[in-house]
Amino acid sequence: MRALLVEDDPLLGDGIKVALEREGYAVDWFTCGKPALEALALEAFSVVILDLGLPDCDGLEILRRLRQQTALPVLILTARDAVEERIQGLDAGADDYVLKPFDLQELLARLRVVIRRAAGRASSTIDVGTLCIDEARHCVDWEGRGIALSRREFALLIELARHPGQVLSRPRLESLLYGWGEELESNALEVHVHHLRKKLHKEMITTVRGIGYRLNTDFLAITP
Repeated sequence: MRALLVEDDPLLGDGIKVALEREGYAVDWFTCGKPALEALALEAFSVVILDLGLPDCDGLEILRRLRQQTALPVLILTARDAVEERIQGLDAGADDYVLKPFDLQELLARLRVVIRRAAGRASSTIDVGTLCIDEARHCVDWEGRGIALSRREFALLIELARHPGQVLSRPRLESLLYGWGEELESNALEVHVHHLRKKLHKEMITTVRGIGYRLNTDFLAITP
């Protein structure tokens, strides 16, 4: 998953970025709103975390303009605690509203909720045949066995499991696994897929030559 973080406080922004990366997110962090809008027009993201008190413009205006571009889930961060301002944020298109100061674990939980809601899911688990992924607990279970994955392997498997049987392109998967400024070797995605196949099963992920990868739902359905 790839998160767009818009927060002008350097200490808070760095803390959120580190916490998100530990959870398996690729994070692009901006301290101003206008560059963030430009990034949204160029890249694919899973969720937006938006501060309202930005130095170049009002966060609510950024939210309104963002809603003209995308239906991505948006979680608002702000120190503005007036009820009227919270109502304005929700009416402008925010999916949730977190007041500063906040607990990072609560923020992560709220992010999982808005992402699930956007995908039309109520549970934190994704079940595809005999494969079960618990996003909240970072657990993967296949055929009754717990499988230990790295954060990027986990993020890749979740993205494939969210679209079972659908071919996801290489550029899309790379953009969701790596943020701007992160070093990306030419075979990095292939390495992650290889590790997943080794830890799970070689037939679980299918390569569609010249396009990308898909989760093999036929294999998962017939695996005892």
